[in-house]
Amino acid sequence: MKCDSHIHIYDRAFLKQTDAPGFVDHADVAAYREVQARIGTQRVVIVTPRIYGTDNAVTVDAIRQLGIDNARGIAVLHPDVTDAELDALHRGGIRGIRFTLYTAKHAAVGFEMVEPLAHRVAELGWHVQLHWTAGQLVEHRAMLQRLPCTMVFDHRARLPLQQGVNHEAFGIVRELADAGRAWIKLSGPYLDSADGLAGRYADITPMARAWVDAVPDRLVWGSDWPHVTETHKPDDLMLLDLLCDWAQDEATRERILIANPAALYGFAS
Repeated sequence: MKCDSHIHIYDRAFLKQTDAPGFVDHADVAAYREVQARIGTQRVVIVTPRIYGTDNAVTVDAIRQLGIDNARGIAVLHPDVTDAELDALHRGGIRGIRFTLYTAKHAAVGFEMVEPLAHRVAELGWHVQLHWTAGQLVEHRAMLQRLPCTMVFDHRARLPLQQGVNHEAFGIVRELADAGRAWIKLSGPYLDSADGLAGRYADITPMARAWVDAVPDRLVWGSDWPHVTETHKPDDLMLLDLLCDWAQDEATRERILIANPAALYGFAS
């Protein structure tokens, strides 16, 4: 079964405040089921949106609705999380924690929390998911080498368009992936594209193909639905079609959509 390995669910029932800047309407489980029917995926990985802070109830509930056999979640946590809370999240389908640190404006956690939490979740077999700039990956290279658990790098490791694979971060992430310690998400092409939606994000293709050529066994694909950064939302089917440009071999695409996420997130083969 094919997996969309990066989405967000928004549900007002789990908001603690009535006025929530950044909330996305029509992005609940029912709306995502329509996306699944359109793009032909059956499995999904839900990432807690930043407006919920470290409250992951919306994600756990979405996993429950979609069915834990075919849904997993990525939480946002602080180091004061208790062992009991971690156990409950694990039973609810959480398999990793995310550190969105590419800009301080969006950070619900800090760099100083990465290692303490990584040691906590490593015992559960979870990974850390890192949405950092390429420059931050270089700056914190020593930390990445020390982490005791698997790493997942968001949105192609956010390699800058001008440097692409020539950026030092490409080699750092590739080395970790080659060692079986890291995975890369082929997602969010609009985050770094100058061509934009009108140009079908074509300027991202060389970087995406470079990842496919380098580490095809360590890649997963995600739609990044509901595309909260974008004023003009891309068609999710078009985003999936981009994978045909990035991975031109059908067997490789099947690996990225089926076998790789099954291995990373613990879905049945």
